[in-house]
Amino acid sequence: MRIIISPAKKMKVDIDSLDYNQVPQFIEDTEILLSYLRTLSYEELKSIWKCSDKIATLNYDRIHNMDLYSNLTPAILSFEGLQYKHMGQNVFETEEFEYLEEHLRILSGFYGIIRPFDGVVPYRLEMQSKLGSEDINSLYEFWNEKLAKQLFSESKHIINLASKEYSKCISKYLDKEVRFITCVFGEIIEKKIVEKGTLAKMARGEMVRFMAENQIKDVDGIKGFNRLDYTYEDHLSDESTYIFLKKNK
Repeated sequence: MRIIISPAKKMKVDIDSLDYNQVPQFIEDTEILLSYLRTLSYEELKSIWKCSDKIATLNYDRIHNMDLYSNLTPAILSFEGLQYKHMGQNVFETEEFEYLEEHLRILSGFYGIIRPFDGVVPYRLEMQSKLGSEDINSLYEFWNEKLAKQLFSESKHIINLASKEYSKCISKYLDKEVRFITCVFGEIIEKKIVEKGTLAKMARGEMVRFMAENQIKDVDGIKGFNRLDYTYEDHLSDESTYIFLKKNK
């Protein structure tokens, strides 16, 4: 079984807490992307990033000073944001970290697929970004089916906790042998299941934590998730979508 999640825009450097195990497996592709990004002007990069001058300046400097092989932070400690805060990785024990290294995969526009203890540097490049080159425009086209092939070679059972922007680089290439289960964390509003972005990010992080703490290795084991007032709803779920509804207080 493999769990896929999205990265976070905000990243930090932490080379002291834990050692990284290896560099990401598609690092040669990352080198290609980095070389191309370095040919772009500040304004071109800011347009790709769709961000403020402050954030653009920070990441422009990062691009031109980036070393993909030095001062690396384990990915599980590098990404910040709601999902990662609710994952609570800073208080995990060795057993939980070992579980995540085996089962968790972070999808990335820059690195492709990242294992939790792959060493990474802070970057900004969302999967849906348009790079404006004839050779490299769409990152979906750049990565093509490579990420899905790698994931499916590891397991035919995938728990999808990633956003649509990231999960589609996997779901597009599904075949009959792969069981791909998307978790929806929603609530009933006007007789419809509505998933709210902020709450969903929190719940995805809590689900990863739940799975690591309980060492869940079977897809049906996630049905026991009951954090943040969410419970699994069997009558609303099917083979490819597990629905978790938030209780109304």
